[in-house]
Amino acid sequence: MERIRRIAALLEKAYGRPEFSRTHSPLDELILTILSQNTSSVNYGRAFAGLRERFGSWDEVRLADESEIEDAIRMGGLARIKAGRIKRVLNDIRSLRGETNLDFIAEMPDEEARAFLMRFGGVGLKTASCVLMFSLGRPVFPVDTHVHRIARRLGLIGSSVSAEAAHDILREMIPDELVYSLHVNLVTHGRRVCKAQNPKCGECVLLILCPYGHARMSPGVG
Repeated sequence: MERIRRIAALLEKAYGRPEFSRTHSPLDELILTILSQNTSSVNYGRAFAGLRERFGSWDEVRLADESEIEDAIRMGGLARIKAGRIKRVLNDIRSLRGETNLDFIAEMPDEEARAFLMRFGGVGLKTASCVLMFSLGRPVFPVDTHVHRIARRLGLIGSSVSAEAAHDILREMIPDELVYSLHVNLVTHGRRVCKAQNPKCGECVLLILCPYGHARMSPGVG
């Protein structure tokens, strides 16, 4: 846990300490996270704004033709796949609950809420965890591609540990008060410095703690 605290402190020195502030309802966050899959933050933000501008409510989205939804989110990438996924999720929520709303999950324990969200097609562990953390401030720890990559490079998890398995492994290491800040800063660090290809190890604030970086910066290593 001490190593985690050092990692968090170094990242906060570089990027600041993000604090939780609810900006979206659970359903808003679910749709936003579906839109975020396999695209940039700029593009999925535009796609979400396109949906909100085109339709007055999530019920209107649910009842719309998939082609209309696809057109509204086209700038976000994979529009056809995501349009179908969004429409099915909204219809499933309506069928299960009698309304197109997810506010009730705020009354559920973390595991129960996460399991409920994962009933829907296209909603995996990362997406469900993002909804709980970003909309409700729950101390779950989403593991996206950036977090997974950095955790492996730092040796926090083994090289063969999947992103799904990493959720619980990493969560046990991280104090509740650091969950939100550490997740957000690891994602930022992954986008700016610890990239999948050509990571900027020479600029990395975590280099002192990183076996991967040490090996890569050694003489004779590219």
